[in-house]
Amino acid sequence: MNRSTDVIALSSARAHQIHGDTAVDAEISRAIGLAQNNLLRQQHADGHWCGELMVDSTLCSDFVLFMHWAGEVDTQIQQRCVQHILKRQLPDGGWNIYYGGPSEINACVKAYFALKLAGCSPDLPFMQEARSNILRLGGVPKMNTFSKLYLALMGQFPWQYLPTIPVEMVLLPSWAPFHIYKMSSWSRAMLVPLAVINHFKPTRVLPGDKHLHELYPLGTEHQDFRLPRSERFWTWRNFFLRMDEVLKFLHPLNFRPMRQPALAEAERWMLERIGEGSDGLATVFPAMLNCMIALRCLGYS
Repeated sequence: MNRSTDVIALSSARAHQIHGDTAVDAEISRAIGLAQNNLLRQQHADGHWCGELMVDSTLCSDFVLFMHWAGEVDTQIQQRCVQHILKRQLPDGGWNIYYGGPSEINACVKAYFALKLAGCSPDLPFMQEARSNILRLGGVPKMNTFSKLYLALMGQFPWQYLPTIPVEMVLLPSWAPFHIYKMSSWSRAMLVPLAVINHFKPTRVLPGDKHLHELYPLGTEHQDFRLPRSERFWTWRNFFLRMDEVLKFLHPLNFRPMRQPALAEAERWMLERIGEGSDGLATVFPAMLNCMIALRCLGYS
């Protein structure tokens, strides 16, 4: 038999080490049998399997936000996104991020915001239920930083409380304590476009009836939305939070001699990875969405 050139032999999986596990517990054996029968039942006549890709509501929510940020709303796509989002609303008014899971604050706020941008009145019953659920979960302040960034793009969260991502990081050499190739592929594909976005901070101004004031449990006035520090003084979390404070302190000095070369390198890095034959940066939705925003910031249509 000819071995495929696409198969990579792994030293950690030598032939003499491969053996089957024997289930000794009757319940385990029964579970294995059920799993096998389920797989065989789904196998097609020619031997292949095809599984439906199930997604939560956040992809549609993010795309509605992107269309409104870009000022290019396709009403038909938006309506389909609204139907997708409403179809996945849970009985408690929220949205989850995996099948059968509980309401999750980021998914809930994104869905509510997308529905509001699409024209759903906050007074509608499903919007009231969603808002109550979001407030029970802690509201906008409890969202993660990635989700808060999308709100900042729409003027619904202060940029000053988001982590600074200096684009100069793309210029660091491989021997530096930190550089982008010491991250996972998924992480750097997310971070490089975010660094470009962080430089430009392209914020859209929404009409008053599209704002999210009602999702802040204590209001938006005179609130400190900084990320909380760890109780212990010396932790990695506290180290990065202090570094972020230093970067924010230096920002008004406007002394960034390597900023333009770094932006050019980030642009080259993205374009090289989304060229002909690619289905998008890292083929993951958040990286592709961030890249589309970053390229708009750099002047691409």
